[in-house]
Amino acid sequence: MTASDTLLAYLKRNGIEVLTVQHPPVYTVEESKTLRGDIPGLHTKNLFLRDGKKNYYLFVTDEDATINLRLLARKIGAKGGLSFGSSDALLEMLGILPGAVSVLAIMHDEQCRVKLVLDRRLANTTTIDCHPLSNERTTSLSQEAFTRFLAVAGREAVYIDMDEETPQS
Repeated sequence: MTASDTLLAYLKRNGIEVLTVQHPPVYTVEESKTLRGDIPGLHTKNLFLRDGKKNYYLFVTDEDATINLRLLARKIGAKGGLSFGSSDALLEMLGILPGAVSVLAIMHDEQCRVKLVLDRRLANTTTIDCHPLSNERTTSLSQEAFTRFLAVAGREAVYIDMDEETPQS
């Protein structure tokens, strides 16, 4: 059973209804747009980041968003700026490899070492689309399903508005 299959079974076991579509593997947003077909909803971009004090963050936003890491660091209170977390840290903390980063991987962070930060755009959409720990699938969650997923995973998200200069929580 793959990590993706295990995740989908976890969602089903916890009464979280999702729709998952199989497609060729995608490695970039542009490839995803070309190969995934017509899947409605907000498609996510996920950044696994760390600050200068080795605090880790998973920032999830719209796939088309341009991210200013300096502004993001200010908004989330990062110490010493932000950089991308290593693939070793990604595997250790979220149980995944680069290319399969997803908000759904937060279920593996049982020690809550990674702070989950979501762009407010996710709260304002009806459907959130993300990889189910595989770049060969896209899983769609309604807002209700996403909220339930966070609750089952025992996680709270911090929402920020990247379009505003002042921090939001």
